[in-house]
Amino acid sequence: MRRRVAAGLATLLAGSLLLVGCAAPSSSGDADADGAASAPASTEPLADLDTLDDPKAYEGPSTAVLQHTEIEPVAEHPGQTLPATVPSYAVDGSSTDVTIERTDKVVAADLGGNISVTVAGLGFADSLVGVDQSTTLESLADLPRVTSGGHTVNAEAIIDLHPDVVITDGSVGPRDVVEQLQDVGITVVFVQNDPSFAGAEALARQIAAIYGSPEAGEQLAERIAGEVEAKIAEIAAIAPEAEDEKLRIAFVYLRGSAGVYYLFGKESGADQLIEAVGGIDVATEMGWDGMKPMTDEALVKANPDLILVMSHGIESVGGVDGLLEEKPAIAVTTAGEHRRFVDMEDGTVLSFGPRSAEILDALARAVYAPESR
Repeated sequence: MRRRVAAGLATLLAGSLLLVGCAAPSSSGDADADGAASAPASTEPLADLDTLDDPKAYEGPSTAVLQHTEIEPVAEHPGQTLPATVPSYAVDGSSTDVTIERTDKVVAADLGGNISVTVAGLGFADSLVGVDQSTTLESLADLPRVTSGGHTVNAEAIIDLHPDVVITDGSVGPRDVVEQLQDVGITVVFVQNDPSFAGAEALARQIAAIYGSPEAGEQLAERIAGEVEAKIAEIAAIAPEAEDEKLRIAFVYLRGSAGVYYLFGKESGADQLIEAVGGIDVATEMGWDGMKPMTDEALVKANPDLILVMSHGIESVGGVDGLLEEKPAIAVTTAGEHRRFVDMEDGTVLSFGPRSAEILDALARAVYAPESR
């Protein structure tokens, strides 16, 4: 089920990014055109922020912004044992073994930049010679981009880099174009990249195995798990405890004038984010699995207190004002009446990986301390 959800998410995000482009997330604390308060630029612990007395009563949008643009690797130049044989996964989940001889020159490409960030987290950033356009780490900013609008792979650009290995997950493509790179002698490994905290840990182990460094993979996986667990506990200390006081949250995917509105539910990744920030995922509550076209009736019935959206998604419908005018059903929900939307950069919000805890931190600041500086 989760593999189907990940594939569906990749398709939706590709459409969104094709429509509005893929700009790097802002690191400023400025308000957006709708007046949304960006997450604070400070790195104060959540407990030290001026949090809302009643999160359900707050009115107005806010933006979640990551506090850091770099990743601290678990080790500098970890030891490697090559050649290494690893599984490469097909769409149906089956796998074939691929042998990795060298990792001196690696291309990492996926929809959300997860793979390149994970490579950096493992301590192998120096091996990267090409990345996708969603990669936002400043240390990788000068590397060639091998994907274009809509996250189409530029095969010629990859071939020109003469990489030893291309690591991808099938979310950029077309897949057959990526597979054809093998015809010119480039080793291609398709990893599994599930939208979940556990998926982030598994991805760290898979990529480390490609580099012949399983110990580094275990270190990064354990760090991700520990940081997420600690951040969830930190958020719990500022979030309402009583069930009837918790924010009812919906994750809604928007895509411009195409009139595409999807409600993300169980196993979409959004459910884990919402629960981790101390909210109630209304889509899961209604029994929605994965991603389904949003109906007015469903959203009115769910009546969320807050709606989580992607930044470019809300921009593509004309901001909060445009959305409420276009979708009166959203306007009559508590979230619509309070204009309570939290947006986060498209390629970041569901990009589970070494920055999972930071994503939760940014969301928590936007939800519970939107006016903190």
